[in-house]
Amino acid sequence: MKTALLEELQQARTEKRQVVLATNLKSGDQKLLYPFETEYSSDLSEAARNALRSDKPATFEAEDGPVFLNIFNPPLRLFIVGAVHIAQALVPMAAAADYEVTVIDPRRSFGSSFRFPNVTLDNRWPDEAFESLSPDRRSAIVTLTHDAKLDDPALQFALKSDAFYIGALGSGRTHAKRQQRLISAGFTETDFSRIHGPIGLDIGAKSPAEIAISIMAEIIAVLRRKEVK
Repeated sequence: MKTALLEELQQARTEKRQVVLATNLKSGDQKLLYPFETEYSSDLSEAARNALRSDKPATFEAEDGPVFLNIFNPPLRLFIVGAVHIAQALVPMAAAADYEVTVIDPRRSFGSSFRFPNVTLDNRWPDEAFESLSPDRRSAIVTLTHDAKLDDPALQFALKSDAFYIGALGSGRTHAKRQQRLISAGFTETDFSRIHGPIGLDIGAKSPAEIAISIMAEIIAVLRRKEVK
């Protein structure tokens, strides 16, 4: 790899950009692709997007020879708003699935290292925390507090972000009231449809651990583009 290309790749990874190193296996020519950052679409760029989405390298058959697509994805991140019992069960599951987990809760009695040992805690209000955490296409955001003062600012920020998954805890009735508040705040029905609520796959979950399993399963399904009913 040429020095300039290597330096560009290192810089892209530092900036947590999704990038693909495309190598023509016949000629040896290499170039970096940023398929989510350009409106131009081609068969190669679509193949690069699919490789990034699947987290797997791929080979694309081009006219001038096969092209190996080596992916460089930033880490998956999960932001949990609400240091509640469901969060205590969800954190280790997400960590086991290689997510970098941050629990956000300004209520220090909830968001404490005693309740969440060895977990990144953020005791700022959600909208303030997200300003610096900058959720991106590799981020999932879940709100678990049942408190509109905490959940709504988080959801408003989430809907303006590129987060691949947004979920909110609450019953169908709670979700309908949430919809009214967000529509009144200027969001559209299309915006609101990005929120998975009630959160989690419908597996009949009852306990905090079961609900956490349903949430993690739904996040994975959305990430891998499986149909979520």
